[in-house]
Amino acid sequence: MMKFLLIGGTLLGLLLITGWVYLQRPQFGPTIDVSDFTGGQGSPRFTDGQFHNLEPTELLVGDESTASIIAKGLLYKRPDNLRPTIPIPSRKTDLKSLDIQRDLVVWLGHSSWFVQLGGRRILIDPVFSRYAAPVPFANEAFEGTLVYSVADMPEIDYLLITHDHWDHLDYPTIDALRGRVRHVVSGLGIDQYFLHWGYSREQLHARNWFNAVTLDPGLTIHLLPARHYSSRLLTKNQTLWVAFALETSARRLFFGGDSGYGQHIRQIAEQFGTFDLAVLDMGQYDDRWRYIHMTPEQAAQAAEELHAQTLLPSHVGKFTIANHAWDEPFDRIVTASKGKAYRLLTPMIGETVDLWNDDQHFAAWWRQMEKRE
Repeated sequence: MMKFLLIGGTLLGLLLITGWVYLQRPQFGPTIDVSDFTGGQGSPRFTDGQFHNLEPTELLVGDESTASIIAKGLLYKRPDNLRPTIPIPSRKTDLKSLDIQRDLVVWLGHSSWFVQLGGRRILIDPVFSRYAAPVPFANEAFEGTLVYSVADMPEIDYLLITHDHWDHLDYPTIDALRGRVRHVVSGLGIDQYFLHWGYSREQLHARNWFNAVTLDPGLTIHLLPARHYSSRLLTKNQTLWVAFALETSARRLFFGGDSGYGQHIRQIAEQFGTFDLAVLDMGQYDDRWRYIHMTPEQAAQAAEELHAQTLLPSHVGKFTIANHAWDEPFDRIVTASKGKAYRLLTPMIGETVDLWNDDQHFAAWWRQMEKRE
C-alpha cells in the first residue's frame, strides 16, 4: 500500500509540475494587474474584482457549465456537417499592393479583418494559427481558411483587439506582428498581454467603453460596449471586451466583436446615428449562451437599429464552437435580411469589399460548395 501511495503521489506531483511548466508558456500571458482599473485608469464597469456588462448577463443559461457542455458534446450526436467536408474557397488579394487611399474591408476568416480607412491600415483580431485554443489539436481551422499569414500583411497602423479569447487574441500571430505595428488599441487590461509579449508602452492604447483614440488626423477609433465576457485561462472578466467604431469625415464603420444582443445596440445607435458598414457576430449561437452571442436574426435586428447601410457576417466560417451546421449562419442571415433596408454582403475569405462601390455584390459561395461535395 505504501509503495502504491508513493508511486501515485510521485505521478501526481509530476503531473502538477508538468501542468505548471506548461502554463508558463507565453501565450497564457501575465497575471492581470487589476489595480489599474480601480486606481489610475479607473472603470465604472469594474466592481467586485471583475468587469461587468451594461445589463445583467448570464454567460451560460440554467445549470449549464463549460464542463457540462463539453461532456454533452462527447456524449450526444453532433450534426454531420459541423465542419465542411471540402476546403473553403477563397480569393487571396495582395494586401500590400492595394491603393492606400481606397477605403475597403477584407475578411480574413472568422473574426479577423483587414481594413483600409482614411489612408490608414487597420488589422482587427488577427488569428493566423491553425488552432484557436490553449492546446494543440483543439478548435482546428477549416481546411482552406489558412489563406493569410503575417508575411502577407503590409505595415499596420492600428492593431485592434476586441477581447482576450483564443480565437481573437492569438499569441503566435501577435508575436510575429511585433515590429510591423505602429499602435495597438484595446479595452483595459489587454495592453498587459502586449507588454508581456515585448511591445512597448508607447504603442499601447487601452481604454474604457465610450472612450476614443485619435492619433492621426482624420481617423478616430471609438471603444464601445459589447455584451460578452473575457477569460484567458482560469479567471474571468479581468480585461475589458469591446466593440469598435472607426470614423473619418467621410465614413463610419462598426465592428461589434463577440456580443449578444442587448441595450448597448440602441445606445450606440443613439450616439452615432448611422453606419456605412456593420460587422456583427452571428456565427456561433446556442440557446445555452444566448446572451453573449447573437443569432443571425438578432444580428439583422441589430443592423437595422444601428441604421447600417451594409452588413457583413462575422465570427463564422473558420472554426466550430457551436453545435450547428457550419454554413447555417449564412443561410439564416440571407433569409433574415430579405426586405431589410441594409445591404447584406457575403464575401469569401480574401475578397475585397470596396466601400466606394454601392453596387458590389458577392455570390453565395457556401451553396456552391454543396454542388462540389
